[in-house]
Amino acid sequence: MPPNPLHHWIESGETQTQEFKTSFDKACIETLVAFANAKGGRVLVGVTDRGAVQGTTLGKESLNEWLGKIKDATSPALIPDIQAHSVDGKTIVEISIAEYPIKPVNTRGRYYKRIASSNHALNTGEIADLYMQALQLSWDAYEAQGHRAEQLSSEKIRRFIRLVNQHGRFELDETNPHAALEKLNYLKNGQPTWAAMLLFAQEPLRHNVHIGRFKTPSLIIDDRQFTDTLFEVVEQAMKFIVSHISVAFEFDGSIQRKERFAYPLPALREALLNAVVHRSYTDPSDIQIKIFDDQITIFSPGTFYGGLTVAEVQADSYRSSLRNKLVAEGFYLVNAIEKYGSGFIRIRKALQDYPEVQFDIAEKFGGVMATFSLKGEPPQDTLVEGVNVGVNVAVNVGVNVGVNVGVNPLLQYIKDTPGQRAGEMSIAFSVTRRTIERWLKQLKDQGHIEFRGAPKTGGYHPKQHN
Repeated sequence: MPPNPLHHWIESGETQTQEFKTSFDKACIETLVAFANAKGGRVLVGVTDRGAVQGTTLGKESLNEWLGKIKDATSPALIPDIQAHSVDGKTIVEISIAEYPIKPVNTRGRYYKRIASSNHALNTGEIADLYMQALQLSWDAYEAQGHRAEQLSSEKIRRFIRLVNQHGRFELDETNPHAALEKLNYLKNGQPTWAAMLLFAQEPLRHNVHIGRFKTPSLIIDDRQFTDTLFEVVEQAMKFIVSHISVAFEFDGSIQRKERFAYPLPALREALLNAVVHRSYTDPSDIQIKIFDDQITIFSPGTFYGGLTVAEVQADSYRSSLRNKLVAEGFYLVNAIEKYGSGFIRIRKALQDYPEVQFDIAEKFGGVMATFSLKGEPPQDTLVEGVNVGVNVAVNVGVNVGVNVGVNPLLQYIKDTPGQRAGEMSIAFSVTRRTIERWLKQLKDQGHIEFRGAPKTGGYHPKQHN
């Protein structure tokens, strides 16, 4: 160790891994517990909050007494490294603790975790998350007590297996759905896991997505609450969002006009998927989505999992840690998400063509809030390429009311999610298969899309034009 690093440490101030204390007391032990439940850290005793070296007085057995108090007051018992240093003729004590392998650690029945430069008292859900993370377990992989395999929807399971095989990320036996679910650990000893109930239950669990269209914070224009299994609720919520955001029609000289939604649909869908896949399902709160004239907020219960911080997410320099491993696996297998931990990266990529949209992410109210904001004035009727069109057009993709409301959104959907089949589009748009096939025929006749692959495994893609 370089000679006397204390000066550098003190100059760096209090951080996520360092705290100053003027004396040794129970607050010092709470900080060590917080460090042990996070990434480890050190407490410097004899330094004020402002970084002034005050020093501390030590007796012959002081350090041993401190060590004994720390062991007695913590469970599992912490045994930190304690060293005394001399700085400017004064005694400073360094108490260091590594991240504890078995979490959570508590002191006198209270749990803390280090976030930024302060200690955060953990609630029941956060304590459970730490425990699961330490044992590399996932809540959704546990057997759903009080539920039976007969409560799962065979139709939803067959559709899931068909999509998994179609996208080729896993191969499942379509003739034996029960064996397929056991292979993916959605069934254990014939008992459904919580993930199976969330994804395939006939009567969905009461985890709601609550969406509102607001004119002002107190004036609600439209309000819906969706309670369904997770694949279905994503499509229902996305349809509602699209029906309440503005769209502009641009003309570039060709016969067909082009649509440009006020927000990039892939980014909104990715934020919605993140909320549904990564939320805390032990928290009874709803996912809440609020659509205003100039912004959309998506709130997901449960803070970032596995020690992930907002700063790491914003810098795209983070390692994925999954709260709901089997739920995430299900969405991955049907190609709804690309790979673990890349959701926010894809959101920012989708926003590159939307410089007028600002994206923010924050932890608040015991959860994660994603916000898409329009810079400047909210969109009004405008002139696009010499044609006056109203951009505040509510496009309802779930109602068959003509080309503008059906065919064009379907084309955008195919561009955003290539490889989909007619049956999947029928579910996504909540219309009959016959309606989808009619829209697909129009798009094929106009040269916008093409079917690629074998009849049973292929899907629709946007057509490449020279």
